[in-house]
Amino acid sequence: MQLHKTRGIVLRTVKYGETSLVATLYTELFGIQSYILNGVRTSSKRGPGKAVYFQPAAILDLLVYHNDLKNLQRIREFSWATLYSTIFSDILANAVALYMVELLQKTIKQPEPNPELFSFIEDSFLHLDAAGGRVLANFPLFFILHLAGFFGFRIQDTYSARNPVLDLREGQFVSVLPPHPHVLEDPLSYHAAELLRVQRPEELQELALNQETRRTLLRAFQTFYAFQVPEFGEMRTLTVLQTVLS
Repeated sequence: MQLHKTRGIVLRTVKYGETSLVATLYTELFGIQSYILNGVRTSSKRGPGKAVYFQPAAILDLLVYHNDLKNLQRIREFSWATLYSTIFSDILANAVALYMVELLQKTIKQPEPNPELFSFIEDSFLHLDAAGGRVLANFPLFFILHLAGFFGFRIQDTYSARNPVLDLREGQFVSVLPPHPHVLEDPLSYHAAELLRVQRPEELQELALNQETRRTLLRAFQTFYAFQVPEFGEMRTLTVLQTVLS
């Protein structure tokens, strides 16, 4: 097997045996991949084991063996690509990061690489790590709306006085209420349009949304994804995130 250098973002780990892990990462070169990591859960007098590298949302530089015929790959070397300032230590930043990780777990199903998606995810975690105030509080809403574009179901911002209703089933702004309850009306639909217009996370500072509005929009966008992604279900991290945002 050939060795390849790539960056990877940790999405999930499962304990394997007494000292090992199986880690699922979204990699720049190979898309979503699972790796067996032998002995990383052992610790010594010099410090904790290397499992600390594989916390959800960690961005790593990797030297990996890759075989398209195998479901479980191996990592030869790994190191931090980014040392976060807040994501692993701040309660709110960590709650947002775990929400983003769960959303990625539920939406990225195939191993095909997508460099643009990888860049968006990596850039999002870096901006989250530096965020505070309204940017941090609004970040989950920005991420869930803009991530949809990479899977082909981004909501187009056609909000207007003539199209003030956001149909969550169809993912579009419409002029009249559809024959189902999955909608957002003003002012919530207007706030959704505001979020769709945000191009860079720093612009989130300008959106003065209150806690209840953020909570309602997060639930609504989960509903929107459930109509678009097979077996999407409920997000476990949403309850934690809404509690922390309160």
